[in-house]
Amino acid sequence: MAKPEEAGTRPSLYSLAHLTLIGCTPPELVYIAARAGYDAVSPRFIPMHVPGEFTQSPIDKAHVQATKTALSTTGLKVLDVELARITEDVDPRSFEPSLEIGGELGAKRMIMSAWTNTRDDRDFLIDVYSETCELAAPYGLTVDLEFPSFSRLRTLDEALDIVRASDQPNGGILVDTLYLHLSRVDLGELLHVPSDLFHFLHISDCLPGIADTREGMIQLARDARLYPGEGWIDFTGIIERMPPVDYSIELPNQSRVAELGYEEHARRCLSHAKRTFGEARSQRRVPDAAILKHQEDHHGQRAH
Repeated sequence: MAKPEEAGTRPSLYSLAHLTLIGCTPPELVYIAARAGYDAVSPRFIPMHVPGEFTQSPIDKAHVQATKTALSTTGLKVLDVELARITEDVDPRSFEPSLEIGGELGAKRMIMSAWTNTRDDRDFLIDVYSETCELAAPYGLTVDLEFPSFSRLRTLDEALDIVRASDQPNGGILVDTLYLHLSRVDLGELLHVPSDLFHFLHISDCLPGIADTREGMIQLARDARLYPGEGWIDFTGIIERMPPVDYSIELPNQSRVAELGYEEHARRCLSHAKRTFGEARSQRRVPDAAILKHQEDHHGQRAH
């Protein structure tokens, strides 16, 4: 499989994540993103059926063609597609239609997260993740495992454990700045992850308090994220500790959409991100071999 172009060799792309405007269909998302100044979109081709989500089938043939037309008309790219969920009864082969469409549209990433209800299913998670990576590889897609704070995998270490145990060449870790905050991840932990596992970053902000219930976290994550710079998150610290990556702005906020409309909300997401990031750049200096050794030593010390 050809190695995709790395973000470090070009300016980072800014993509509009579908959850930001979850009521839009994929073609609508493309046109709005183009008018708002984005470089790419991150469409949802595997629906979650959350409140307010668009109801049309995104993999319907006519709908896919409309998405292709929108991309061709606007010149936007597809950064990633979502959302492959690991559940107790999941069959990874069910993801293949969306993987195929993602490949056709030029996407480079597929987002995956785990939603099982037990804490003793590590082997199952590894098996499903590995099989999904194998299915995604022919389409040129990495599978980037995310760790929502209210899901089965709630921390960076837990997600990294599954990815490393799977040992897939197209594996990856997706960091969402909100979940870093909610999971109380020390930013130094980002340096323990090999650079080639980071491909893009989900962007949003929030206030300093951390919701103390699962329901509170879900409400914040799906309905009330803030524009970068409005809250507490240290974006410069995060960017400096990661390799150069692309940015996908995942910023659902019902009140802002109601007040501003889809397009203006998307535009403000982007302008706040660019203004807040400023001149922040990756400051990684440690070779990946040293990162891995440090991580192994760190885990060994904790085991004792």
